[in-house]
Amino acid sequence: MRKVIGRKPVLEALIAGDEIDRILLSFGLKGTVIDSILKEAKKNRIKVSQLPPNKFKEHEDGLNTQGIIAYIRDIKLWEVKELISEAKKSENPLILLLDEIQDTHNMGAVFRSAEASGVDGIIITERNTAPLNETVEKTSAGAISHVKISQVSNMFQAMELLKENGFWIYGSSLGKNSKKYTQLNYKGATAIVVGNEEKGIRKSVADNCDDLIYIPMLGKTQSLNVSVATGIILYEVVRQRESDKK
Repeated sequence: MRKVIGRKPVLEALIAGDEIDRILLSFGLKGTVIDSILKEAKKNRIKVSQLPPNKFKEHEDGLNTQGIIAYIRDIKLWEVKELISEAKKSENPLILLLDEIQDTHNMGAVFRSAEASGVDGIIITERNTAPLNETVEKTSAGAISHVKISQVSNMFQAMELLKENGFWIYGSSLGKNSKKYTQLNYKGATAIVVGNEEKGIRKSVADNCDDLIYIPMLGKTQSLNVSVATGIILYEVVRQRESDKK
């Protein structure tokens, strides 16, 4: 059982059909989102308890809950083969690989960009990776409830499986062999790899990519936050695919 905190993440979890055990509200909460939560909970026969602020605080564990907590069954993790098979049902499948992203806020922000840009699945590493906790859920604004996630012990094997299924893999890297991210074609089955906040993608992962890409830095800063960089790259994929439809 895990906690989902915050008004929008709880509402998104309800809309996504997550298996919610119960919802706790701090007494006196009002607003459009709260009304929607109560309506969805009633429709799905989910128990909602309104607690006095002092009692509600006992459940917060120091988190900024916005006065609402949902207790939900643990996130469903997909087998990587199943995730790839589901992704291939899309006309132009898009999968995102996260190589050892360790900050929960970055992880949540990446999930939010991935869901918004239509990513069909996300593959994350088991080791040296941020836990899929309340902070990730809240930072993703509920997007984690709408994306398919697979957690693998061996990223190299996952990449090989993607290649066997016709995916072209692009790794985000500032290496000398990288190409400007706008110069490549993302219109087929595509996988994007982004890496650790400090070290980027590991050399073994970079060596297994079909191409490496970079985002030009025009100021004095040498690199972008991983969640910002991921959003920029994903929306270049979206831009190319949308322009192809015109």
